[in-house]
Amino acid sequence: MVRSGDPIAAAIGLLRPDIAVDASLRAAGEWAVRFEPFPHVKVGGVMRGECLLIVEGHESVQMGQGDVFLLCNPPPHVLASTPTAVPRAAKPLWDGATNGVVRIGPESEEDTVLCTGYFAFDTESQNLIDVLPPLVHVSATDPRGRLLTHVTELLADEVGNGAVGSAMVQDHLVQILFVHMLRAHAEQVGRPTGWLGALGDDGIGRALRAMHADVARRWTLDELAAISLMSRSAFAAAFKRQVGTAPLEYLIEWRMSLARDALRRGTASISEITSAIGYRSESAFSTAFRRVVGSSPKQFRDAARR
Repeated sequence: MVRSGDPIAAAIGLLRPDIAVDASLRAAGEWAVRFEPFPHVKVGGVMRGECLLIVEGHESVQMGQGDVFLLCNPPPHVLASTPTAVPRAAKPLWDGATNGVVRIGPESEEDTVLCTGYFAFDTESQNLIDVLPPLVHVSATDPRGRLLTHVTELLADEVGNGAVGSAMVQDHLVQILFVHMLRAHAEQVGRPTGWLGALGDDGIGRALRAMHADVARRWTLDELAAISLMSRSAFAAAFKRQVGTAPLEYLIEWRMSLARDALRRGTASISEITSAIGYRSESAFSTAFRRVVGSSPKQFRDAARR
C-alpha cells in the first residue's frame, strides 16, 4: 500500500495510468485539428515549429518548439497554425495514420511536428485526478522546459517498443512528467487553488502531510488542528474551504483510495487492509468502504479479479 508523507507522490502513485501515445502530427501550410473531450489527461509537446492551442474556456496559447502542455479532463480543443484556420476532426485523421505519422499538407522542411499522448485512469481515481489543474503550459524557455521536453520524447520512444522493462519505465516517466508539470504550474501561479494549493499552506499542509504519513492513526480534529497551529474551529473551516471536504472525511476518502488499490492488485487480504488503514474490525472497514465506494470490499475485489 502507498504510504507517503508527500501527498502528491502518494496520489500519483495510486493513479496507475494506462498510457497511449498517438501517431505524431506533421503539418505544413494552414491547418487546424479539433479534438473531442477526453478523460482524463492529455499531454503534448511541440517537437518542431509552432502552433496554437485553443481550449474552450481558456485563452489561446501560442506554443513554440520545445513547449509542453497538459490538459486535465479537457473539453473540445483545437491545435492550429492560425486562429482563422478551419479545423477538421482529429479521429479520421489519426485513423488514417501511416507508419505512426499523421500528415497535413505537403511534406516540407517547415513542418510543425507534434507528439501527443493520453493517460487514462480508473474512474474511481477521479478525486486523485483533481490534484491536476485543467491547463498547464510550460514554455521551452521555462527552467523546467528542457527537462519536460526530454521526458516527453523519452515517453514517446518507450511506448510500444516492446523492450524488456518498458512498462516500468513508462510508469516512472509518467510520474516524473506529472510531478514536474505540477511544480512548473505551482511556480507559475505562486500558490495554486484547491488541494494542491492547500499543500503549500503552512498550517493545512502540515495536517495533510501528517495524515498521509500515518494513515492508520486514529486522528482527531483536535490533534490535526494542533499540528496546524490553529484552533479547532479555524482549522476545520480553513481545511473545508481549501480542500473541499472536512478533515476527517478527507482521511476516510484517502483510506478508501488505498484500500481500492490494494484490493484491485490483490496485494493484501481484507483483514490486512483493515489493520493497515486504521480500522479495528473488518465490519467497521466494510461499512466505511460501502459508504464511499458503493460495494463491499469483497464484492469490489471479486469484480476486480474478473
